[in-house]
Amino acid sequence: MWSAAAASNGLVLSEVDATALASTLPLGPAEIADAVARLARQPREAGEPIARLLRHVAVDQEKDALPPSVRSVATRFSWDDLVLAEKAKTELRSIAAHFTWSASVLDRWGFVDRLTYGRGVSALFSGASGTGKTMAAQVLARELGVELLLVDLSRTVSKYLGETEKNIDTAFRVAERRGALLLFDEADALFGKRSDVKDAHDRHANVEVAYLLQRMEAFEGIAILTTNLKQNIDDAFLRRLRFIVDFPLPDAAAREVIWRQAFPDRAPLADDIDFGFLGRRLQLTGGTIQQIALHAAFAAVDGGAIEMRHVLAATQRELDKLGMFDAGRALEGRAARVGAA
Repeated sequence: MWSAAAASNGLVLSEVDATALASTLPLGPAEIADAVARLARQPREAGEPIARLLRHVAVDQEKDALPPSVRSVATRFSWDDLVLAEKAKTELRSIAAHFTWSASVLDRWGFVDRLTYGRGVSALFSGASGTGKTMAAQVLARELGVELLLVDLSRTVSKYLGETEKNIDTAFRVAERRGALLLFDEADALFGKRSDVKDAHDRHANVEVAYLLQRMEAFEGIAILTTNLKQNIDDAFLRRLRFIVDFPLPDAAAREVIWRQAFPDRAPLADDIDFGFLGRRLQLTGGTIQQIALHAAFAAVDGGAIEMRHVLAATQRELDKLGMFDAGRALEGRAARVGAA
């Protein structure tokens, strides 16, 4: 239907793209025809990917108000923004390939008959806070041209019987209808290990976990879980995950790259900023480095340029906030020299 509708409107849609649209957007004939016709009427720049534009138009048709437990997240980051070991990047590209080629491998080649836990692509991103897990989910969503939906766990988990399961089902249904990537941030709060039943609360929690297992198996899109504590995720979920991607703390070379990327091209930087020193001396995550860069920029905005003293002062402030007092004291000598200069 996608191929026929595109051809009748003078659009060229490859078999791979038509298959991906068909397998990830549960639309009927009228909705498909309407989406293609609407795109055909819109002005387009030469070279724009037709499949991605069709997905956006089709999803816009389904964009009713999101439930309180789900919110849409902007996808601004690309592969170049993601400073990760090549092994982790390879795993992320494999996730994208599993989504893109799902129909070809599972249906045409018959691998759907060999699946034990469902045809959806599920992944766990594990690592310390600030190592790029949520950014990686944004990169994947942008690469695939799909919407990124974040499950708000504070509005999903409920003390009332059956409400958590209802909220979980709503999140999956919305993601299915919109062909979106579904992200569970800090997932151990929802996907935690089941406990021995000692009271009604334990029984209720275990029922929620069991329902979540069933719902994930039925989901045909991409579901990503992020956690700082992989050991707290229930083993039953780990067995069902197709990918587990570890996000290690960045080494000195990676930290230097992150420091350089933390400042936009338009930001006025003084010549005295020593990115090599910052990368070698401070064992920080990308999230913390970005916070420091932002504070340094606000401190420097009335002076016209971001200098090393601004960066060091912002770093000291962030280290104190994190309780990293030894690392902060190690900066004092460098800060004193910069101040004297």
